[in-house]
Amino acid sequence: MTATDHALELVRAAAQAASDKLAEDVIAFDVSDQLVITDAFVLASASNDRQVKAIVEAVEDSLRELGAKPVRREGERDGRWVLMDYAEIVVHVQHEEERAFYALERLWRDCPLIELPESVTSTRRSS
Repeated sequence: MTATDHALELVRAAAQAASDKLAEDVIAFDVSDQLVITDAFVLASASNDRQVKAIVEAVEDSLRELGAKPVRREGERDGRWVLMDYAEIVVHVQHEEERAFYALERLWRDCPLIELPESVTSTRRSS
């Protein structure tokens, strides 16, 4: 099973919105074979709490334009790791320190990466 076309559309829109707000290391995983609750994860980093919040707002605005509303949102008050659950996709916007500590990429590395537009991947830092 692979992520649905609609989920992929949401992933690309979320990734582009995050990139437009200067998110770093934006990547997406197709987790549909591993989880039944969602098709994809989008991960993005920010260097400070204010930028985390700006990225979250941009992602929400972008996905709202596509008719998607989060069914759950966690972590917004702290601004260190905000999780937005859209059922089909889950977007994680993390402060750089949380991203390094929790290393979600390592947990999901066996899942296929979802190809993102060049405009998103060109902002990716080399690790």
